[in-house]
Amino acid sequence: MTDTTPSTPAGTFVSAELYAQVQQFYARQMGLLDDGRPDEWAGTFTEDAVFQEASRLDEPLRGRDAIRASSRARKERLDGDKLDFRHWLGMLDVRPQDDGSLRTRSYALAMRIPRGGALDIFASVVCHDHLVQVDGTWQVRHRDLHHDGSGRD
Repeated sequence: MTDTTPSTPAGTFVSAELYAQVQQFYARQMGLLDDGRPDEWAGTFTEDAVFQEASRLDEPLRGRDAIRASSRARKERLDGDKLDFRHWLGMLDVRPQDDGSLRTRSYALAMRIPRGGALDIFASVVCHDHLVQVDGTWQVRHRDLHHDGSGRD
């Protein structure tokens, strides 16, 4: 089991209200990234967060500062290439943990659009997150992304 693998029984679900809160968290988080606001996006991760993307990174990003730096560099590349990026999350599964944290699993499509051009689906991934409450808001403590076709889910 990884740090982001749900550990609660298959029949355990969160309330509809909490599920909606988690959906709103992801809509806001992905909107910050897609709107080119890397500092605010990095703020949705805990100070000690781990961001793991096995197919793209040799080592996981460790800590909010590393996540912020990577996100700023990504924004600069996209601006230089005149690309817009959009993320679409679906099939969200939210599982409560005994300590009050949440484990989530979702599918995400990452799309890039050259300014003035056609949409291109860049990647399809499975996202496993460990969410914790910090000062009354959800933050990602651990994110593990696996690209479809990598043999992992």
